[in-house]
Amino acid sequence: MESLPHLSVTIIGSGFAALSAIKSLRQQSPRCQIRVIAPKAEFTYLPSLIWIPSGLRRTKDIQFSLEHFFRRQRVEFIAAEVTGLSDDGRTIFTNNGVFTNEALIIASGGRFLKKLPGIAHTITPCEGLKAAKEIRQRLLEMSGGRIAIGFASNPDEPSAMRGGPMFEFLFAIDAQLRREGRRDKFQLIFFNPAAKPGQRLGDKAVTGLLSEMKNRNIDTHLGYKLKGFTNHKVVTEGGDIEADLILFMPGMTGNLWFDNSKLPRSSGGLLQGDRYCRVPGFERVYVVGDSGSFPGPDWMPKQAHMADLQARTAVTNLLAKLRGESVQQTFKVELVCIVDGLNSGILVYRDPHRALILPASPLWHWAKRLFEWWYLRDIRY
Repeated sequence: MESLPHLSVTIIGSGFAALSAIKSLRQQSPRCQIRVIAPKAEFTYLPSLIWIPSGLRRTKDIQFSLEHFFRRQRVEFIAAEVTGLSDDGRTIFTNNGVFTNEALIIASGGRFLKKLPGIAHTITPCEGLKAAKEIRQRLLEMSGGRIAIGFASNPDEPSAMRGGPMFEFLFAIDAQLRREGRRDKFQLIFFNPAAKPGQRLGDKAVTGLLSEMKNRNIDTHLGYKLKGFTNHKVVTEGGDIEADLILFMPGMTGNLWFDNSKLPRSSGGLLQGDRYCRVPGFERVYVVGDSGSFPGPDWMPKQAHMADLQARTAVTNLLAKLRGESVQQTFKVELVCIVDGLNSGILVYRDPHRALILPASPLWHWAKRLFEWWYLRDIRY
């Protein structure tokens, strides 16, 4: 296999999709040049944010400098925020200069829609460590009260959402309060505009998750459109939910800099990608992870595992194109999720042929922790 030693590939982003693209490029073309553009040479293992409020994880456990990783992978890192794109993707504008590329992989993630009135009164857990630590502090300060936890999607792109982590925060907070002996002083309410939240996980999973809420004495407010928030209320068309703490995950859309490019967009504001991860109409421009809108089943997830699969596909096809070979690799559509509850977890799996859910067990909690170690083993140092 030709290693294309003079090839220069630029990757925008430093999250799951970007790191998988880097590793795949190094494996498939050891001598190629790799440039990464991102605001910081830093990585946060987002799946473990759910363990911050309980103290099971701290900042040092899940957030790392990428300097050593970039050095080992022979990556040129540019600390910058991308502001636009021109010349059919060959020129990248940033707040730290203008850069050109021979091939481009866009892995810059998505952006949460913050359009609902009063959304500033909520905490968006997956925004990062700051949000997770704020949840921890708020829980420490509360002697009791009502906690409302929910999520929504992008109305123009229903698949652009992250519901799984909100189920995890819900169950983990329940378990934490029980562990602390003060669950009886709190009321937990789960809200969602869908009557069957988490439908992308499959019907069995929805039934299982709602059953788990009932078993844990968690109230639900489902099937009513969200109208907004106040300091102590979730406002819906089906009535208001009084709450002392509101955790809310809005739907996702594309990065602001997409507006300063001619890249094709989906109705929900993401970049259009085909089943080979190519951006249609743009030579040697690929999109992976949360930045993209891809053909496939409506349950195709926005999660790290899917981003990894797309990143490897993009790299394989990009290198094939540069070698003059046909582009044939498509990404596997697969949902793998352990809905963790701090001391046990529920395994959910779905592919085009089957969907299954395995009951809550400590085994899945430890499997999630083992995968965290496995994933981070070559990034930490």
